[in-house]
Amino acid sequence: MLFSWREGPGARLLLLALLLLAAWESGSGQVHYSVPEEAKHGTFVGRIAQDLGLELAELVPRLFRVASKGRGDLLEVNLQNGILFVNSRIDREELCGRSAECSIHLEVIVDRPLQVFHVEVEVTDINDNPPVFPESEKRIIIAESRPPETRFPLDGASDADIGVNSALTYRVDPNDYFTLDTQNSREQMSSLSLVLRKPLDREEIQEHSLLLTASDGGKPELTSTVQLLITILDVNDNAPEFDQLIYKVRMLENSLNGSLVIKLNATDPDDGTNADITYSFRRPVSPAVLYAFYINPDSGEIRTKGKLDFEENKLYEISVEAIDKGNIPMAGHCTILVEIVDINDNAPEVTITSLALPVREDAQVGTVIALISVSDRDSGANGQVTCSLMPHNPFKLVSTFKNYYSLVLDNTLNRESVANYEVVVTARDGGLPSLSATASVSVEVADVNDNAPAFAQPEYTVFVKENNPPGCHIFTVSARDADAQENALVSYSLVERRVGERALSSYVSVHAESGKVYALQPLDHEELELLQFQVSARDAGVPPLGSNVTLQVFVLDENDNAPALLPPGPGGGPSAVSQVVSRSVETGHVVAKVRAVDADSGYNAWLSYELQPVAGGARSPFRVGLYSGEISTTRALDEADAPRQRLLVLVKDHGEPALTATATVLLSLEDSGQAPKASSRALSGAAGAETALVDVNVYLIIAICAVSSLFVLTLLLYTALRCSAPPSEGKCGLVKPRLVCSSAVGSWSYSQQKQQRVCSGEGPPKTDLMAFSPSLPPCLSSSEGPGEIEAELEQLKKITVPISVPKTG
Repeated sequence: MLFSWREGPGARLLLLALLLLAAWESGSGQVHYSVPEEAKHGTFVGRIAQDLGLELAELVPRLFRVASKGRGDLLEVNLQNGILFVNSRIDREELCGRSAECSIHLEVIVDRPLQVFHVEVEVTDINDNPPVFPESEKRIIIAESRPPETRFPLDGASDADIGVNSALTYRVDPNDYFTLDTQNSREQMSSLSLVLRKPLDREEIQEHSLLLTASDGGKPELTSTVQLLITILDVNDNAPEFDQLIYKVRMLENSLNGSLVIKLNATDPDDGTNADITYSFRRPVSPAVLYAFYINPDSGEIRTKGKLDFEENKLYEISVEAIDKGNIPMAGHCTILVEIVDINDNAPEVTITSLALPVREDAQVGTVIALISVSDRDSGANGQVTCSLMPHNPFKLVSTFKNYYSLVLDNTLNRESVANYEVVVTARDGGLPSLSATASVSVEVADVNDNAPAFAQPEYTVFVKENNPPGCHIFTVSARDADAQENALVSYSLVERRVGERALSSYVSVHAESGKVYALQPLDHEELELLQFQVSARDAGVPPLGSNVTLQVFVLDENDNAPALLPPGPGGGPSAVSQVVSRSVETGHVVAKVRAVDADSGYNAWLSYELQPVAGGARSPFRVGLYSGEISTTRALDEADAPRQRLLVLVKDHGEPALTATATVLLSLEDSGQAPKASSRALSGAAGAETALVDVNVYLIIAICAVSSLFVLTLLLYTALRCSAPPSEGKCGLVKPRLVCSSAVGSWSYSQQKQQRVCSGEGPPKTDLMAFSPSLPPCLSSSEGPGEIEAELEQLKKITVPISVPKTG
């Protein structure tokens, strides 16, 4: 830009106006410059960095750059001084044609932080294009009979410049017969005519040669010339004439091929062939007119022959000449202005620019998802476009500028409910009928860690046989996380606690990925019947979420303990019983008793006693109670019986396989004469035993009542559970139910059998029912003192009646 400074109030006012204009442009966010076309390389345009408020030192670090659509090489910025200068040749006519306004729009972008400035550089016109005539030589035929003031239209010159630089003036060589006349119509059309000043005389001058000069208004002005060769003919002195110089016609752009535009009618006052008229387009004819129209040379009808498109040409200017058929043809001229009327033949166009995809499911309402722009090539109401969304989507359209919209979030998202939305944008214009277009964008919802792992139930019951191998798999926990990817990646761990004196992790462990629970060491039912602990499940989200589940591990008994013999009394060994027996005792008299206990439970602790056959196959006069362990006589003793009897009693439990122990009973047979001392001891012992027996009877009566009550309660519970509980579909094995009854000898036995699922199987829970029929021995031998009764009471304390408990896991 070139400025001249002159002292005076006018210059100061100009400077003040320029400053106010710069301030207004800065406030509006846009900087304006101007530069003349054809400026040399390096021509100063403006101090763009200073005008945008940027420091020169910031230009390189902040990545200062200039972008221009398709014209990025015309202007450039010196990053050292922030000056915008001309980089390459700028041709305004090439850039904007004959448009009155011509500007180069630049986008100035700086980063850190991101800023975008809009700069408009106006390209001013210079007079660099001379006027141009369509031809260098123009031949004109004029009949000598034409009267003065007759006009002969001439083709004017054209100038590619604009404004004053394209304002043309014409002059012709001075002569006596012709002058120039230029007229401007209201349609801003100039009409150049050669006017006859006085009658022609062919005999005097047969041909006139005139030089027509066109000059533009530039400084310096540029000129162009055309040679006018005027031939004077001596016949047919009347040219065809139209009733109007300019005709105006409106045509719909969807007019069919062959539609009539106008029917011209030129008249010629001559007679004969001099009045026969031929119509044609006056040369030069534009390609657009030749493509869209044709003229009938005889009738003067102009019809369409191609598709009319308002978006390509809104107005056609057709020059027509009517030439007669005289020996000296004469022509009349007119202009037809065909205005194309727009119809709604273009559907809107929708462009979607995605910004932030995928969208996090915790995105705030109002988050901008995408930018949408619409356009319509039609005009008026046909080009007015409105946009809408398909319903039932958590999005809405917000208008940001004319034909620009933002797709924003209008409701909260939940990926677990809907993971992807197909958003369809419909654009509809205002034409009748209206046209529409659609565009779709797939909005994927990104997962956030908002769901904790969840177990199917809060507690599981697990049954494990004791003496399991170390590291055996006892159960698998599984938690489901509704999230996705790493937010749904679940890992398992123990909730550490103390089990007695030891840590929980010394008993069990859980695999972090599979959730399999392992027993790290053999479990002992006699040491630990129930192990209760928690397993934690946590996902891999940030922050992680977790939940716990409780496992109740019941350790089932196995027959891993053999029966243990109780000592018979003071001075006796653990496996030998010594007793003195009188030969005069009656049949069935109890002479001794073997006592044993088993550390196991249930059937594994239910003991039976068997007397081993004596050597040589002789029949022993003694027997042992199957469940009582009492040794009694089977017949009367006589002198033939050996004075010392050695009996082997096999004690066996009911486990699978059964475990045994052997007790040795030593009996010394004495004659009745040697028995008084023993008998007195037996009597005193019997007296004490009778007293103890009374106490035992009281305990037994109470036990019988309790057992009967529990038995009835068990039956009622069993019936209720069978009627109410649905059949289980789980795979688990059930311990085989047994009915345990008393023996013929009669004794109290017990079982700690429990209803349990131990492995895999099918079917509903079953109940183990145990019935006992206690029968007391008719009497106690003199050998059973108070200590023996106390041992038997200890056995009675182990009696249990199990009640079925449905499995919860």
